[in-house]
Amino acid sequence: MTGKARLTVTVDRELVEAGGAAVAAGEADSLSGWVNLAMAERAAKERRLHAMADAVALYEEEFGQISPAELVAQKRADRRSAIIVRGSPKPRARRSKRRRA
Repeated sequence: MTGKARLTVTVDRELVEAGGAAVAAGEADSLSGWVNLAMAERAAKERRLHAMADAVALYEEEFGQISPAELVAQKRADRRSAIIVRGSPKPRARRSKRRRA
């Protein structure tokens, strides 16, 4: 990694507390390290999003614009082929029928 640079920023108090808790729990070496990792993860996410946008643009250049109907069809296909890892929903409790006296 290249050299470090000092940075002064204003951050929400809850985030500072979360970073401090991560350091206290041994999940980060320092608050600076915790913030640096968060910024690195965000930069990587932005690079992936830009690459995806570029890929879609190239696809649409060659094959035409992706229509809303195609997006809906793909969403349905994705749902059909998805593997559920959270388990099945709990069955609903039956309502008891009261007898009227």
